[in-house]
Amino acid sequence: MLTIHAADLLITGDRRRPSVAAGAVLVDGRECAAVGPFEELAAAHPAARVRRWPGLLTPGLLNPYGPELLEQAYHPDPREADQLGTEPLMGEALAALPMADARWGASARRGVQRMLAHGTVAVAGDLWRPAVVDAVYRAGLSVEERFSAPSGRPSLDPLAGRSLAEAMVSPFPPEGVDATFAVFDVPDEATLTGQGAGTCVATVVAGRLVYRRR
Repeated sequence: MLTIHAADLLITGDRRRPSVAAGAVLVDGRECAAVGPFEELAAAHPAARVRRWPGLLTPGLLNPYGPELLEQAYHPDPREADQLGTEPLMGEALAALPMADARWGASARRGVQRMLAHGTVAVAGDLWRPAVVDAVYRAGLSVEERFSAPSGRPSLDPLAGRSLAEAMVSPFPPEGVDATFAVFDVPDEATLTGQGAGTCVATVVAGRLVYRRR
């Protein structure tokens, strides 16, 4: 099935290809079929389903803190909020918890969902725990190599301390490559950088809508 994802502004992520006002991505199954003005894509593919999103449509983002957020942090279950809070637990707070493989897996699944809610489609850094690796790959996130540990406190926001250009995994792909991108409810790139990736309203991985803000 063909689907057109349209937004107020599309950022290609490629300096050779300017941003597109009222832009859109045409998705064929799991692949990117075309990127361009919505009106042109809609006219060329009148039978395509249309998803309209507010704000900014960009390539998916990379979180550089894969191991730190998924193997060195615990993401509490909402039912544990009264006791453990809602933020990831690290350091001494993590050391105080009994962590079996099943609990690591459940934590990683919650952590991955929180990442998807920030437009993250890939994490950087080696992952070793089988339960964590399984949670990451089941969600469709890719794992990228990193050559040095990032500085700063690990954050679920891949734009914390980074520009959009630094955080994007890659520019919008050519035809025939997996359609993977995110949408943020902001008017422009400067606002996105200022407000952060918590403004994400949708994340698509390989043509599949894996996160949608309710």
